[in-house]
Amino acid sequence: MLLPIVAVSVLCAAVGAYTPADNYLVLCGTSGNATVDGRTFVGDAGLPASVLTTPQSTVANTSASQVTGSDEPALYQWARVFTAPATYTFKVNKAGRHFVRLRFFPFRYQSYDLAADAAFKVSVQGVVVVDGYTPKNGTAVVREFSVSVTGGALAITFTPTGKLAFVNAIEVVSLPDELIGDTAQMVNPLRQYAGLSTQALETVHRINMGEPKVTPKNDTLWREWLPDWSFQVNGDYAEHKQVAPGMLKYQTGYATSLTAPDAVYSTATEVNTTAATLVTVNVQINMTWRFDVPAGAGYLLRLHFCDIASKTALGSPFNVYVGAWRVLEEFEISGETFGLLPVPLYKDFVLSAKDATTGRITVSIGTSPLANALPSGLLNGLEIMRMVGSTGAGDAATSPRGSKIKAVIIAGSTIGGVTLTMALSFIALRILRRKKPVKLPSNTWAPFSASALVARSRSFGKNSSNTIALGQNGAGAGAGAGGVGYRFLFAALQEATGGFEEDMVIGVGGFGKVYKGTLRDGTQVAVKRGNRLSPQGRNEFRTEIELLSRLRHRHLVSLIGYCDERGEMILVYEYMAMGTLRSHLYGADLPPLPWKQRLEACIGAARGLHYLHTGSAKAIIHRDVKSANILLDDGYMAKVADFGLSKTGPELDKTHVSTAVKGSFGYLDPEYFRRQMLTEKSDVYSFGVVLLEVLCARAVIDPTLPREMVNLAEWATQRLKDGELDRIVDQRIAGTIQQDSLKKFAVTAEKCLAEYGVERPTMGDVLWCLEYALQLQVASPVSSGTGSVGIASQVQRSQSISCVVTDAAMTENLGDLDGMSMRRVFSRMIKSEEGRAQRVQSNKWHSPGVVIFRQKFHET
Repeated sequence: MLLPIVAVSVLCAAVGAYTPADNYLVLCGTSGNATVDGRTFVGDAGLPASVLTTPQSTVANTSASQVTGSDEPALYQWARVFTAPATYTFKVNKAGRHFVRLRFFPFRYQSYDLAADAAFKVSVQGVVVVDGYTPKNGTAVVREFSVSVTGGALAITFTPTGKLAFVNAIEVVSLPDELIGDTAQMVNPLRQYAGLSTQALETVHRINMGEPKVTPKNDTLWREWLPDWSFQVNGDYAEHKQVAPGMLKYQTGYATSLTAPDAVYSTATEVNTTAATLVTVNVQINMTWRFDVPAGAGYLLRLHFCDIASKTALGSPFNVYVGAWRVLEEFEISGETFGLLPVPLYKDFVLSAKDATTGRITVSIGTSPLANALPSGLLNGLEIMRMVGSTGAGDAATSPRGSKIKAVIIAGSTIGGVTLTMALSFIALRILRRKKPVKLPSNTWAPFSASALVARSRSFGKNSSNTIALGQNGAGAGAGAGGVGYRFLFAALQEATGGFEEDMVIGVGGFGKVYKGTLRDGTQVAVKRGNRLSPQGRNEFRTEIELLSRLRHRHLVSLIGYCDERGEMILVYEYMAMGTLRSHLYGADLPPLPWKQRLEACIGAARGLHYLHTGSAKAIIHRDVKSANILLDDGYMAKVADFGLSKTGPELDKTHVSTAVKGSFGYLDPEYFRRQMLTEKSDVYSFGVVLLEVLCARAVIDPTLPREMVNLAEWATQRLKDGELDRIVDQRIAGTIQQDSLKKFAVTAEKCLAEYGVERPTMGDVLWCLEYALQLQVASPVSSGTGSVGIASQVQRSQSISCVVTDAAMTENLGDLDGMSMRRVFSRMIKSEEGRAQRVQSNKWHSPGVVIFRQKFHET
């Protein structure tokens, strides 16, 4: 039988860009409603009498003029009073973290003196969050908690430990999934803390550094942020900074306007560099805040940063301390955001109970000990949350013996009744809750199957945790066995990377950091850990797993497994010992890569891309081809990596896929950018830019160069048109390159960069030309008075590799394919080429077909 449901009309806050799935606003002890800042609190006495009738509860009220200590007196005029344990139970529409806000104001009403007689504890989901509350000062108090809910209900239980318990108002509000992650850095010792996702947290302090006070109506999640001036220890060293909120540049993977409101990130307290006490350049100054907290608990500290003070991207380094421990050394906000300012971000730290025994926490920012460093450092906001205990282990906790108050409320716009959709959802929830959970095996990893993954892909959403179905192949299935990888336990990857130690970082990208790891059996792996704040990251995570679990090629970086435990997004790859192709060309102080190895690396990458474009029924377009995504193993063999932006190409009877533009600046196909029409030729363009990097050994965008040289593709193609190849080739190895090989390579790059995709070669053509350039470089010329006639004739006989394909030729050209019939691949390629031929004719090429075009191209 369904419990009674009451529709509640709730309006979002003025800044509301977030609509919570659960938004329960309850005014206790009255049948009336109260609207505060656009939000309507509904009286609990208006619920069905059968739910609320109990001799152990009564109501009390006072006048608004008596309420002190709050800007919301309307929420404290009534109270529900309990003389026995009682429980409010809220239906949860969406599992996850929720705010629970409890309002208390003790007043005298008839024979009740709430200040003198109240003594009680409050439990949420079975965890005691308020223990022995005895209000005495007659001031309105808000106690705010965030708890993780995994079941279909949330229970709040009030248990008197003296004469009575009471509550004035209750809020239960869903939080964004990404607001609280699972991990943070420990203060002492400096290591990773895991398990925050199930911790109940109480907000003890929430501070906006600078002015003004931020009221709930100006915060998307209805939070209050107090100014910091009353917490400053040495206010003489403080200087407030402020910019217009519109100047903030929120970036994917960092903080959002839900993490903290604009009012927090657009204001800051900075170390005062002009204070009279700063008489020398090298003086070391700390700006300190002191906060009183309950002793004997662990704390989560969230520090909010946004560099609104620096005039250039080169910010000043500073140190950050929690108590006596330095948690950030030589911290540069601009270094975190790659020079882009002002970008909001935050850092989380956990202070253990043994280090918080004094009942006082200090946070300091201070100047760097670097020689000649000016006093510097700023902080925009701070949250201190008490770690109460673990919740979310099951459904709503069972209430103590005694009467219950069950208030089941659905928040939303005004609703006339219960819809059929709600009823069906409730029934489905009950059925799902009866199912036994899948238990992971006790070994380090469990296998998953690609087919199961595809079948479950619809359920792989923002809340995804343990959502990819486990395969049926058994624990002995191998990572390379026809699209099967491994689901790693988070603890195993922590161990492999030393707790995701910063010293193990081997790369950083838009998705997150890449760590070198070593499994227990000694296998070295690359562990790419996604940033949980990035909504785009979840799409890339899913795309990469779905793609690489069914594709295997010697020139594609192999996916060994993944981890989605605790909401993590972690991908585990084979380890590529020599790093990126880019690092061997420029910017890493490595010896210059010889021309032969550069050609072999380009050929390997071309083979990988050619396989993506032609190795399955529908082409796969990488969309982020660049030298940083071409990796080299210990034998310098190249493999294409990072498939998070990849997209399935057009059907054979279509010319393109219409899609939002994705890619990396400097490599992006201009035609794709203009028309948002994606084809395989977009990858060809990007690969052409890579070929120029190989040729010139310089960055694709270098703003330090003269204006005409900033963009590599524009500058180099113009030089090639002017016949100035010798001016742009990497001078460190120019003397070692055979001229015929160099010219063939340069012409190939130039053709890849044609303005229109229809004028560019296929990756198969590019591959043929690069192999030709390699043969021109390494083969010995035949001494016949004509130089390279022997080489040319040898290559000419091999021209048919692009047009007449055998199983053996395909194996040589595409590499080893796991679990794939070469005849099936060949058949698909023929169909693909027929489709391309039709598109050639429809685009009014003068050549009658693909083969003739290829011959013309190869003869150039």
